[in-house]
Amino acid sequence: MELMLGRDIATQKNTYLDATGSRAVLVCGKRGSGKSYTLGVVIEELISVGTQDVIPIIIDPMGIYHTMALRNDKQSNELYQWGLTAQGFNVRLLVPGIPEELYDLDILIELQRRGVEVIPLRLNASDLSPDGWCDLFDANINEPMGIALFRAVQNLGENRNFFTVGALIKAVQNDKRAKDTSKEALLNRLEAAQNWHLFSEEEYLPMDNIFIPSLVNIVDVSRLESGAYGRRNLIVSVIARNLFRARSDARLREEFGLAGKLPRVWMALDEAHQFIPDSTRSLAKPQLIRWAKEGRQPGLSLVVATQQPSAIDAEVLSQCDIILSHKLTSRDDVMALNRLSQDYMGGELRAIIGELKRTGQAVLVDDEQESVSMLQIRPRQSQHGGGTKASVIDEDYDLWK
Repeated sequence: MELMLGRDIATQKNTYLDATGSRAVLVCGKRGSGKSYTLGVVIEELISVGTQDVIPIIIDPMGIYHTMALRNDKQSNELYQWGLTAQGFNVRLLVPGIPEELYDLDILIELQRRGVEVIPLRLNASDLSPDGWCDLFDANINEPMGIALFRAVQNLGENRNFFTVGALIKAVQNDKRAKDTSKEALLNRLEAAQNWHLFSEEEYLPMDNIFIPSLVNIVDVSRLESGAYGRRNLIVSVIARNLFRARSDARLREEFGLAGKLPRVWMALDEAHQFIPDSTRSLAKPQLIRWAKEGRQPGLSLVVATQQPSAIDAEVLSQCDIILSHKLTSRDDVMALNRLSQDYMGGELRAIIGELKRTGQAVLVDDEQESVSMLQIRPRQSQHGGGTKASVIDEDYDLWK
């Protein structure tokens, strides 16, 4: 499976990314250089080429990728020159919580008019580890409140495969070993979590049933607060953990000649430094590092996109076998990327990036092929929602001007 990303500036030949196996991809560039645009190209290619064999997922902290449901008619001439046509893609917008509480009614109506399927996203409280619950509430596991919470989650997990936040509340209330002050503090936090309407209170929801092949699965976390231990990171942590487990089970079946229940997964994170920050912890970071380091065997690909590669955990950067870098000007970001230079490049990566002249150009480094090229990213078939003049009704941004 090959993804057509653009054209080599020197040879004018189409440039492809081999996506037959699992890949770890870094897409970076300063603001306005085309980073989010390029991430959209990767997703379009996955859908066009991957059919039912791949599930593409976008973690969207900016709320911009729903526009992929719309045709990019403004660049129809450029698309024709590339042998492509403008088209919108089937978009499934997964909203953590109650959509009617997070969006204006007019926006929901407009999304429906565009053909965007808006789905409430629900997680399972039992899919978050005892440590994860303590991190979520900033509860030290060596102090009374953290000890009580860890004990409640651990006991529920041992006694049943699925439990709810309501069951966790009852477990804390019935804990005879916990002090009343610790219980009160925990109950306040758990009741707040229950009001997020993020956790299933009825039945276990398998994560591998939530995401659908051959369409754009967008997890819109833009309406939630950011932060290393906020709900954005909570959602990504649970998704990454469950998909790793489900895909590992599917891969084992495939090795015995049996049909797997979950196709290969490509998960793309925009503003990835929010989830895998350098030098600090976050709820999602351990799971995403595991994807980057161990995802090849179970068939999990990771695409991390950021304006600040220097803010991404070095362990993840070192695992990226594909680099797509647009223009960078910050010294810290250039040096973070330059540390990934390899002998086959014939020079330092920072010098090659310095040769980029215009928006939409990128340096492609492919470790598997041991190749470096400068390319012009192809035009998007669907509308890009990341421009400086984004509108609910229209999109005036033209990457190629």
